[in-house]
Amino acid sequence: MVSRMNQTLVTEFLILGFSQSPDQQMLLFSAFLFLYTAALSGNLLIVVAISASPALHTPMYFFLVNLALVDILCTSTILPKLLGIMVARRTISYGGCMAQLFFFTWSMGAELLLFSAMAYDRFVAICRPLHYSALMGPRACAFLAGVVWAISLINTSVHTGLMLRLPLCRSNVVEHFFCEIPPLLKLSCSPTDLNEAMAFAADVFLAVGNFSVTVLSYGFIVTSIFHIRSAEGKRRAFSTCSSHLLVVSMYYSTIIYTYIRPASSYNLNKDKVVSVIYTSVAPTLNPLIYTLRNRDVKIMLRRLLSCS
Repeated sequence: MVSRMNQTLVTEFLILGFSQSPDQQMLLFSAFLFLYTAALSGNLLIVVAISASPALHTPMYFFLVNLALVDILCTSTILPKLLGIMVARRTISYGGCMAQLFFFTWSMGAELLLFSAMAYDRFVAICRPLHYSALMGPRACAFLAGVVWAISLINTSVHTGLMLRLPLCRSNVVEHFFCEIPPLLKLSCSPTDLNEAMAFAADVFLAVGNFSVTVLSYGFIVTSIFHIRSAEGKRRAFSTCSSHLLVVSMYYSTIIYTYIRPASSYNLNKDKVVSVIYTSVAPTLNPLIYTLRNRDVKIMLRRLLSCS
């Protein structure tokens, strides 16, 4: 390892995971295999469909491609290892654990920021349609995407760096199904005040701040929708907004719940379901809610599948 206590070096962690009952393990393995397969195939289809269709090369779909890539990164960081520990050894090396922490935190920060970028794009499209081309041109979209990935990269670098400096020597048992900040902090035999303060600050900025931006944007959007004369137009707009807000609210609330509390209050039995939502369920639902309900994407997907 890496973590030292009385000259003892820890080289790997034991991932506690879920129930060890064989029947429940098989059920959970099937469920997570389905979630991973659905998330990976759904998001890959979105990337291919949008990339292959010039008609879909617009700001909205540009951000959707970025969201799909983030979801692929998130699920591929967590679920393959989880499936592995369900059927084989429940261990992960120190380096593997830190790598998992780095890439998961990177994807989580990027997802939160992308929700705000997508909400801003919809706000400009609906509330400032005459200025849309100027405000959301290719350079503006590339800049926003660059900011999203850069800020989330800086965020995860800070958290991973702070974790690397901690001696994790109380135990080698991670009370979770992957290496995340709260359960890892419980293993430290030195003060974690700085780590917890940075996690709290990041949560306020990335989760609470971006959620506020998203809700504010949709507030303006809903106000504009009321001015739509067509009843059908209002219904479709409200349907889209409500679906987006449902996923966003689910994702933000679980992230805020996990990271805004002290690490000492973390409990696997209470919090693992919450973690499943933002590591597995949300990446699986995003393609369905954001794109597969979209007529243009459906047409492009039919063309792709008919050619295969």
